[in-house]
Amino acid sequence: MKIKILRSQTNAHQEYSLPDQESTLLGALEHIKSSIDATLTFSAGCRSSVCGTCAVRVNGRSELSCSYKIKDGDIIEPLQYHSVLRDLKVDKHHAKETLRRSQAWLHESREASLSPQDEKRTETQTDCILCDSCYSACPVLAVNPDFLGPFALTRAYRYSTDKRENDVKEIIDHIQTNGVWDCTLCGECTAACPKGIDPKMDITMLRGTSVQHGYEDPSFSQISFGTPDFGGGGFGFDPNAGF
Repeated sequence: MKIKILRSQTNAHQEYSLPDQESTLLGALEHIKSSIDATLTFSAGCRSSVCGTCAVRVNGRSELSCSYKIKDGDIIEPLQYHSVLRDLKVDKHHAKETLRRSQAWLHESREASLSPQDEKRTETQTDCILCDSCYSACPVLAVNPDFLGPFALTRAYRYSTDKRENDVKEIIDHIQTNGVWDCTLCGECTAACPKGIDPKMDITMLRGTSVQHGYEDPSFSQISFGTPDFGGGGFGFDPNAGF
């Protein structure tokens, strides 16, 4: 079995031969480092799909290397839109900074009794492990590096629906610029999430909440609906202008 790994020093893929046996990608990377090439660099943590540390791209798709089963011909690369420190190890600081910019936390906490249904409503969003898989999969970041990104907006949704939050507008205010309206709703983030979170739907719900607080899609006013102008300016037409 052979796989290719993008090496940062050469900016080229290096091929490695592995035993023909079932293995996780993380197990393969550890085998390469211990037995073939000690210079290979990657990140790992819990080895149980909980910490999100080991996320990489496999054949262009974000995966957790501790759970992905390698196949012959796989191409392994670091996450997109991150500064590469070395090989598969990236700097996640910029991506995590989006959480601060979105201010996705309780702002004005109040006492509230949470029912099992209330907890269930945001249970999935709370499972986010900050692996950055959705961030790496997001095509908006290719053209707008200031976009808040899927996991920051999912976190914003989680707290905007929390009954203990007494100032939802404070959260909504902070996700208008480079936020909910910049998303294309392509669903790549949803497909990439290893925990089954649906950021696309969360963002859609945040748009509805934004409208309730007086916001609208800033591009809406620029949309042309094909209203004819017969020379009179504004609406209607000038009956003396002729045809």
